Amino acid sequence: MVIGDIMADRYVCGSASRISPEAPVPVVAVKNETITLGGAANVAQNLFKLNAHVTICGVTGNDAMRPVILQQLKEEKIDATSVITDKSRPSTLKTRIMAGTHQLLRVDRETTTDVGEEIEQQLLKKITGKINRADIVMLSDYNKGLLTKSFTQQVIGLCNKAGKKVIVDPKGLHYEKYAGAWMIKPNKRELTEATNHEKIESEGELIKAAKKLITKTKSQYLVVTRSEEGISLISQKKQQHFSVKAKEVFDVTGAGDTVFASLGYFIALGVDLPTACELANYAAAIAVSKVGSVAVTIDEILSLIDTHEQ
Repeated sequence: MVIGDIMADRYVCGSASRISPEAPVPVVAVKNETITLGGAANVAQNLFKLNAHVTICGVTGNDAMRPVILQQLKEEKIDATSVITDKSRPSTLKTRIMAGTHQLLRVDRETTTDVGEEIEQQLLKKITGKINRADIVMLSDYNKGLLTKSFTQQVIGLCNKAGKKVIVDPKGLHYEKYAGAWMIKPNKRELTEATNHEKIESEGELIKAAKKLITKTKSQYLVVTRSEEGISLISQKKQQHFSVKAKEVFDVTGAGDTVFASLGYFIALGVDLPTACELANYAAAIAVSKVGSVAVTIDEILSLIDTHEQ
């Protein structure tokens, strides 16, 4: 079960061979436009590509983008019956203007204020009715207003009562709302900000900051993604590091979602957390080698592992 901020990503693609006479900006001759799932919906899509059965919970606006999002979720066989309408906000849409493989501009349409209590209660009813079917519950927070402190704490409480592991892809500075989650996956910058460090440069500083956050959130594990430095798995008792697998980086868009989805999928299968981190590292290497938010398959992961082992 994926609970979080549902988005759509629009890519306006073309070529830029001249500068506008109106302003010093490139003119993009549009060749095609595509809309893909983003945010929590991209996590769900990644899980589907890994052969998981997925339920997604969240909100969209009452606008033209809602049926587009729901149709794409339906095509991926993702259960979207817990995606409700919030008439007070638009569906979150990120539009990227691309010239070849280069992103020139991003335009966001969104409302980031907290959802109302009525919306929270509607979603909690949906979640309560389906939680027992889930092997794992994943909170995908993009700081767009869904995962408020009250709602997040109620969800984690329901999951813990039902014996379900909760893993979190966090955003923002208020990590106390994730208290009680089994595992939290910040990136290095997010860990730095969440623990009020000016910067984290050494392994020792990273481990110290991670343990501080584990104490604050009462979580069992922190998985810290560190870009070209790989992934670190840290608990109060020990830590492990997994080096980066990527040889070429074209686009980091959605790579965090790919890592998060991979971790959730392999943990749900019963794979131990260190192995899940290693496999997620391979998934990330595939994601950053492609342009845009892309889902990674098991076959691609196995193929890359074979290549590394040869």
